[in-house]
Parts: sequence; structure tokens; C-alpha cells
Amino acid sequence: MMTVSRHVVHVDSPTEQRNQRTTDIDQLPTIGVLAAINTEDREVPGAVRAVLPELARAVDYATEALRSGHRVHYVGAGTSGRLAVLDAAELAPTFNVPPDWFIAHHAGGERALRHAVENAEDDASAGAAELSSTVSAGDFVLGITASGRTPYVLGALQGAKQRGARTALVSGNPRAPAPSTVDVLIPVDTGAEVIAGSTRMKAGTAQKMVLTSFSTATMVKLGRTYSNLMVSMRATNAKLRGRTLRILHEATGLSSQVCDQALIEADGDLKVALVHLLSGVDVADAVKALAATGGHVRNALESLSAHAS
Repeated sequence: MMTVSRHVVHVDSPTEQRNQRTTDIDQLPTIGVLAAINTEDREVPGAVRAVLPELARAVDYATEALRSGHRVHYVGAGTSGRLAVLDAAELAPTFNVPPDWFIAHHAGGERALRHAVENAEDDASAGAAELSSTVSAGDFVLGITASGRTPYVLGALQGAKQRGARTALVSGNPRAPAPSTVDVLIPVDTGAEVIAGSTRMKAGTAQKMVLTSFSTATMVKLGRTYSNLMVSMRATNAKLRGRTLRILHEATGLSSQVCDQALIEADGDLKVALVHLLSGVDVADAVKALAATGGHVRNALESLSAHAS
């Protein structure tokens, strides 16, 4: 039997309001329901665009943390936490990031990824304890909450701040006050949901956009791409080997045979093969140039070019 909490919190947020444009949604044909949802979803990109300056600050803080040997933490509950876990999990196969660069903390732990865990998001002390035990000074912590008040998330940010980490909060509620423990507040106003209070909809879509933009921009700043190509991946299977060859061809304009040989000489390391082909230096010197520039392809190429001249 499910236990019904007697504790009541009224959240003052646009996401909790009734959307006057969808009051007749339950009387529409299927295509009408879908059209109503799609129309509302069109509001999301503009809401995200409005907070790009704040998001840029968060990206710069995260980049600084990772460059100095620290980590990035995501903290969320419910949909927000699940989206954070998803974004962190996808960075390794996409950008070959070390497993400890991005750490996602979800209220209620792994079980809460699939099932609701009673009162997990309301436990501020649990959030504070988890981050206090895992965060180090110099880390960057990004909290995500639709309501702007989730106790687990705010507690985690407080615990992280006390440990000397920089913090940011992605909030779906522009009316919520900015916590004193947050260095950057990112309030995304997506307005009333299609179904009142269902923040897995527009608010969740906005959070997905923010997280994807945040992590991708951080990877670009760290040189995990060359141009708009994924060059940090390693060719560990046939599909990825095909992709790395396509990337080498796109970046260099050289034949598949030349790219294949370069990849073999580089032991499957796409960045090494790329620097080797674009600069003309041997593989060993390409490895050294990348090591000296923190794995940044453009910086490695510029360094080699300056040395050659």
C-alpha cells in the first residue's frame, strides 16, 4: 500500500499553472493532442536561448575545473536527475572522457532511476551528505530542478559550496529565489505545461537542451572536437573504426587508404592520427604535441606549426 504524505508544499511556478491553450486537450482527436504538445514544445528553444549568458558562465567554470584536474557533478531528482544521469553516461562514448570527469547524483540512488523513491527528493540532508563526501575544492557542481526548490538538490549545492566547489542551478521556475549557495543561477522559463505540473514535458525538454549544450560546449572548449568532428573517440570496434576513418577523411581530405594506415600507426587514436596527417610530423611527435596541449588538436597543430617556422 502506498503511503500518502500529510506534508504539503505549494510551488509557485509557471509549470504548476493551468495552460489556457490546452484546456480542451482531452476532447481533441489524436492528431490534435499531438499538435497541441508540439506547439507548446516550440517555446522551449527560445527559453533556453534567453539564459545562454548564464549557461556560458557555467561552461567556463566547468572547463576551468576539468583543466585543473577537478570534476563536474550533476545533481537532480526525478526527471531532472534521470536526464543528468543520461547526459553524463553519454559523454564517454561520444568524447572518450575519463569516467570520473562527470559524476551524476540522483536522489534515491540507482533504484530511483526506474521507480519513484518516497521522499527522496525532499531530503536535503541526504543531498548535503552525498556531495560533502564526494566533492573537492575546485570541482564544479550543476544542480537541476524544475521547481527551483527541490530540497535534495539545494542541500547538495550547500554541501558542495562548503567544500569549496563552484555551483550553478538550472531552475525551471523563474519565481524561485536564488539560493545563496549558487554562483550561477540559470532560470529557464518554459511557462505552463501542456498538462499542468507535468514537468517531464517542456521543463524536461529544456533541461535536456541545457545539459546537452552545457556538456558539449565544455567538450569543445577542452579540445575534445576538431571543427565539428568527434575526434576524441577511439576505434574499439568495426563501426567506430568506420566512423574514425570517415572523420579522418573529412578533416584531411586524404584517401581512405592513407587514413587507415595513419590510424594503424596511431594505435587507433584518432587525435594522434589527425595531428600526424595534418602536420606531417611522425606519430611520436604528434603524441608529444597533444600531451603538451592537454589533448587539444588545434593547439597541438598551432604549436607544431610555430615550432616548424
